[in-house]
Amino acid sequence: MMKHIVTLADGRIVPALGQGTWYLGDSAATHDREVEALRRGVDAGMTLIDTAEMYGSGRSERLVGDAIAGMRRDGLFLVSKVLPSNAGRRDIFHSCDETLRRLGTDYLDLYLLHWRGNVPLAETVECMERLVRDGKIRAWGVSNFDTDDMEELWRIPEGRHCLVNQVLYNPSSRGIEYDLLGWMNGHDVKLMAYCPIAQAGTLRRGLFDSPQLIEVAKRHHATVPQVILAWDIRNGNTIAIPRTGKSAHTLENAQADAITLSDEDLALIDQAWPAPNHKVPLDME
Repeated sequence: MMKHIVTLADGRIVPALGQGTWYLGDSAATHDREVEALRRGVDAGMTLIDTAEMYGSGRSERLVGDAIAGMRRDGLFLVSKVLPSNAGRRDIFHSCDETLRRLGTDYLDLYLLHWRGNVPLAETVECMERLVRDGKIRAWGVSNFDTDDMEELWRIPEGRHCLVNQVLYNPSSRGIEYDLLGWMNGHDVKLMAYCPIAQAGTLRRGLFDSPQLIEVAKRHHATVPQVILAWDIRNGNTIAIPRTGKSAHTLENAQADAITLSDEDLALIDQAWPAPNHKVPLDME
């Protein structure tokens, strides 16, 4: 088990470092390399794998299915996401069955609503709860929800069963600290951070060239991406899901688990990428 872990509200323990799959599975030419990268990640302790029916119109889910074939199912934590257009009574049960078929499993550990759509939240919650009762999913959560969305969800009685909100978070993208993250911490909803090392183009905005991050990396004999991941998972409330299709990068990501940043390190990173003014207490430490 990894040193950095997150305990979900239902008591389950997951590694703070998982694996994302956005854009994986899109090319037959890279299939075997990407399968190997995911497998190496699992071997290194990154047993949480996040995917979605939207990613490559199911190709990422099929890739994950190929990668986990033959593995012990109880040693994995599989997460997928339903499109908002499919998140109602008419389509969600078929969507979930198709996700399970592509993954080659009979249940998901966590099923997320990918973002808000036109289906009423109460209807989606009702469907998620039925999927739990039917044994198709162990639990559910949301993605790309802001504070108003979460408060609306909490007004639905069974909406409080939401375990996770998956949103953008890394040192150069800290907007959720203004309001949303404090709300989530106060309601025991864990953060799942996508783009945790700002993989997506302009999100990096000089992040990898930051003198402060370079200095911290030198202190820990680590790479800048490893320091960024260590920053993401520093407090026990965040699951980071970096995405890569290369085994070497997967193992580099996994080694971030060995890094514990000091208060001095965190202060130095804050100099370069300051936190926003907070509306509510974060209780992050």
